[in-house]
Amino acid sequence: MEKILELNDAIDTAVFYGVNNKNMLCLRNMFPAVKIIARGYNIKLSGAADEVQHLEDLILKAERFCTEHGVLDEKHIIAMQSGQQPATAGHDNLILHGVNGRPIIARTEGQQQLVHDFSDHDMLFAIGPAGSGKTYTAIALAVRALKNKEVRKIVLSRPAVEAGEKLGFLPGDMKEKVDPYLQPLYDALQDMLPAQKLQEYMERGVIQIAPLAFMRGRTLADAVVVLDEAQNTTIPQLKMFLTRLGIGGKMIITGDLTQIDLPAHQVSGLKDATAKLMEVEGVSFVFFGERDIVRHPLVTRIVKAYK
Repeated sequence: MEKILELNDAIDTAVFYGVNNKNMLCLRNMFPAVKIIARGYNIKLSGAADEVQHLEDLILKAERFCTEHGVLDEKHIIAMQSGQQPATAGHDNLILHGVNGRPIIARTEGQQQLVHDFSDHDMLFAIGPAGSGKTYTAIALAVRALKNKEVRKIVLSRPAVEAGEKLGFLPGDMKEKVDPYLQPLYDALQDMLPAQKLQEYMERGVIQIAPLAFMRGRTLADAVVVLDEAQNTTIPQLKMFLTRLGIGGKMIITGDLTQIDLPAHQVSGLKDATAKLMEVEGVSFVFFGERDIVRHPLVTRIVKAYK
């Protein structure tokens, strides 16, 4: 009998196959009569029908476990083969497992509130100081929704406004010109998705990263849309962005009202939206504070000093 299994594309294959393919070697030792060929997300099994069926059942169990917990090693596989429940370290407030099974956790009260409100609201504002994990948590929620097939795509955006500097002429095509503004979004994604899977998602348009100006005229349905640095939007820009929300979509808007880089005569769209939308049904506002800062301890002291 010959069978080809296709793994869930949300799995990190490096974790599933194990360091130096140790998990695959474990399976081969358990089923020496079955030939196993693993390439990418496909596993080909060849051998006696009953042996192939038993191995397929074990691989499917391992796949479910790896998808749910973001880890898999030989002891987990041996436990499954014995009919036992594999033991794994539990994490409170887990959002998802990132690259190499690293747990991404809502660590602070503000982050936990954002995770909680995400399930009940289609539009969320996360407002607070630098280093409080607003953007990172928002992108983690977007990636989790994509992995769980709750949405079909992720759209990440930022206004292209310099932080007190004039960057001048930037060479290259459109992507190369705007990438410096969007690099923090790439950094977060690289923690949460394997490099090959991230590249594939971006090539297929499943994950899109674009400056705010490219949102005009779009309807963003069945997507999680994250707007970062929203304090640097004008009132018309943010209104345009908020009205892109389509059926089955969710929006998370993050920003820090103490770091507005707009010209002095322009009112921040985020400040205006906070005043106008606070009481609108279906919209959640989560305010992060100094206690939510998870960077170097000096960052907390610096924020307090400037405050």
